[in-house]
Amino acid sequence: MYNTIKENIKALYNITSSSADFTVRELNLSNGELSAVFTTEGMCDKKSLAISVINPMLGSNPDKRKGDELFNYIVDNVLSASEVIRINTFDEVIKYSMSGFAVLTIDGCAQMLAIGVQGFSYRSVSEPESELVQRGSREGFTEAARVNMTLIRRRIKNPNLVFETHTLGKVSNTEVCMVYINNKATTSSVEEVRKRLNACDIKTLLGSGYLVPYLEDSGKNEVFTGVGITERPDTLCGKLMEGRIGIIVDGTPSVLIVPHLFVENFQSVDDYSNRPYFAAIIRIFKFISYFVAVLFPGIYIALVNFHPDYFPKVLYSNIKESIDHTPLPLMLEVLVIVFIYEVMRESGLRLPKVLGHAVSIVGALVIGECAINAGIIGAPTLMSVAIAAICSYVVPDLYPQITVLRLSFIFSGGILGIFGIAALSVIVLVYMCSKSTLGVVFMTPLAPFSKRNMRDVFVRLGWKKLSEYDINVQSLKGGSLYEK
Repeated sequence: MYNTIKENIKALYNITSSSADFTVRELNLSNGELSAVFTTEGMCDKKSLAISVINPMLGSNPDKRKGDELFNYIVDNVLSASEVIRINTFDEVIKYSMSGFAVLTIDGCAQMLAIGVQGFSYRSVSEPESELVQRGSREGFTEAARVNMTLIRRRIKNPNLVFETHTLGKVSNTEVCMVYINNKATTSSVEEVRKRLNACDIKTLLGSGYLVPYLEDSGKNEVFTGVGITERPDTLCGKLMEGRIGIIVDGTPSVLIVPHLFVENFQSVDDYSNRPYFAAIIRIFKFISYFVAVLFPGIYIALVNFHPDYFPKVLYSNIKESIDHTPLPLMLEVLVIVFIYEVMRESGLRLPKVLGHAVSIVGALVIGECAINAGIIGAPTLMSVAIAAICSYVVPDLYPQITVLRLSFIFSGGILGIFGIAALSVIVLVYMCSKSTLGVVFMTPLAPFSKRNMRDVFVRLGWKKLSEYDINVQSLKGGSLYEK
């Protein structure tokens, strides 16, 4: 940086290409010295800027101080802001000014000051739409990373709770915050996540999902992921207490959690608010729904095409009659219904809410009733796909994986029958058991199995029992979910 304000202003205008939201406020001090404040329009609070920076500067009496002496005097005696950072490069000026800071420069001094007066607009804290609960907090993460950090700190008032910021994205320069609890998360896990974030060479980071491949052990976009995601502060805090690590990305309300286990997709906040026996029933229903959503259409095709003797005679005669009156082969018929269902789901998801109801009505009347009456599709086939579709919504976190596996089992069942279903099941199971994140096996505690580890999988024990055990990532790596 330069010693004169004019050169600094000229250089910054060149760097920002004279962008309309880059503003400069020049100030003449009482001793005749010149200063300037650089800000980005809409990123800082103008009231805080006036109270903390401009008014104190104009009302100061620096006598005959100049250059570095004047700079130090302003830092120590004039500015009333609580956050003041000395900066020495133009890259830091751009970074802080575009993060809501006001950057102050003094004529004759090469250093500048970044003053915390952030005040950009953001969505207020509201209930997350993707993780609704009957009991529990109604607060959800917002797009502002600093607000999300506050929501976490309110729940864990512990000095061991650490927030560690990084800047990722060569073009976007997005703020990413790693959060963990010192005496819970292992040093090796924290170091590994920090290493992977620093090694991330992505150019633009606009959402938390961009980071998932960089946090995976394999570094590839696989079907299942060992990186969890949540919009609930209480869920994240519960995972932090187990030694997990959270990744907050500025600009998105979804926070990443590593490592993430398969069984955690079937757990919800309500499970810990309800009685244990009711939570156990709901969880068992969720596991059954998952297998039905994945396997039912494929098994239906395999049995009808290759093993019709497995059906009762009356039921098979009805299915056979329905198939005989439709023009398409059974597997192609199922694929058409799945395609139409996915198109309807996507259109209902993307359309405005007012039009979303129209999509459901059209789907129920036209595609359902009329298609069956016209003999285009069979009622048993439509029912099998509909049951699988409904069951897939019971475990929404696994919906993408369920869709991919459902199509895979439809093809394997339609081509190879029950043998294809069994073979693909073994392949998927071996793949899931071999997957790990940060050294923690994805299928823990089911594989490797330990009876002592099953306290919060299918059946949840009462809080008096669960509170006797401490959960940490180190025990996960050793195959033990709870250490006494």
